[in-house]
Amino acid sequence: MENTESKYNSGSNQKFFSRGCCHAPQVYHDNKNIAADRCCKLNSHDWMKNIQLPEDQELFDCVEIRFKNSRKEFFRIQGDFKYEPGDIVAVEASPGHDIGIVSLSGEIVKLQMRKKGVDPNSPQIKKVYRRARLTDIEKWMNAVELESEATLKSRQLAWDLRLNMKINDVEYQGDETKAVFYYTADERVDFRELIKVLAEHFKVRVEMRQIGARQEAARLGGIGTCGRELCCSTWLCEFSSVSTNKARTQQMPMNPQKLAGQCGKLKCCLNYEYDVYLDALKEFPDMNIKLRTEKGDAIHLKSDIFKKVMWYSYLNDQSSMMALSIENVKKIIEGNRKGLIPKSLEDLAIHQETKTEDVGTNLHDEDIHRFDSKDDRSGKKSGKKWQKGKPRHISKPHHPSKPHTGNHQQQSPPPQGEN
Repeated sequence: MENTESKYNSGSNQKFFSRGCCHAPQVYHDNKNIAADRCCKLNSHDWMKNIQLPEDQELFDCVEIRFKNSRKEFFRIQGDFKYEPGDIVAVEASPGHDIGIVSLSGEIVKLQMRKKGVDPNSPQIKKVYRRARLTDIEKWMNAVELESEATLKSRQLAWDLRLNMKINDVEYQGDETKAVFYYTADERVDFRELIKVLAEHFKVRVEMRQIGARQEAARLGGIGTCGRELCCSTWLCEFSSVSTNKARTQQMPMNPQKLAGQCGKLKCCLNYEYDVYLDALKEFPDMNIKLRTEKGDAIHLKSDIFKKVMWYSYLNDQSSMMALSIENVKKIIEGNRKGLIPKSLEDLAIHQETKTEDVGTNLHDEDIHRFDSKDDRSGKKSGKKWQKGKPRHISKPHHPSKPHTGNHQQQSPPPQGEN
């Protein structure tokens, strides 16, 4: 008995994390506390657990059951059985049966079905057969062990057939009679030959499901630029559209390498603070309005939203920028409408900056020499800008044809034979 448990538990804990389990199921022990109470979107919090139902009301006859990764489905209970969260159960599948873990039961399931748009009285809801037996759990664990090998082998077979697709994950059914292959592809792929090869090799019924780039990142997981696990693989269950307009609203640099996540799409976290920025921008005046002064018209360049500061520069002289508070900007705009034109913006500016062009520091983020020192960088930087520009530390040589007025001594030509 000990050898059987060690066979399944050695190296199997990591594979069951994708099913919301803190460890592999114990074959001969109770699995009530198998659920991983951590930041996992397979877990659910039942806030109605301690609320007692009226005496004449029957318990809701549906439960929510979780499977691999983010897959959750609703099933109907047969008879007077009562299931608790954490129970390993055998449910109806097509064909055969599947093994899952109960995540929610009771009245909270009714609210969850309403949120997902599922009709509780629909005849299409599948059934819960029973609690998983010992043979069911053993077969289920064998199926989970086959998934990693099947993923690698299926990728090799797709490569041999020269199919432009990427197989991301494989999910075996609990009775080992069916396997679902999840893949991503940029174009439509004819995988009929691949299905025949997979079915012949693995001896199971094969089903192909195409997923998007965000779903791929959610299944595979990873660490984001913030240093934490990806939101889509831990707690984010619904994907909202992200546009570049939201990045512009938050004054983010339009650099695709910094705005894109591991999936290659715009980061989902751009939606988190978007509403806060919209509320803060309500106090700002229209940024397209020019400020008229006696020195010239000024245009808006950038804004510091939370400091409530707007930066302007003159149209005829954009080498300097001036920071103005939004109160002063509103006063200038209101005065311009009444015909009042101030002398300049310098008198009302909180801070003033001057743009300086430096060949050594004017580098892009993608430049390979961006980490070099200024002295090394000036020598490596070559191009039209350096050829046209004149170094400041070299004085202009005296031309002999022009009269020279000054205290500089005329340099004698070098003797012949010397370089």
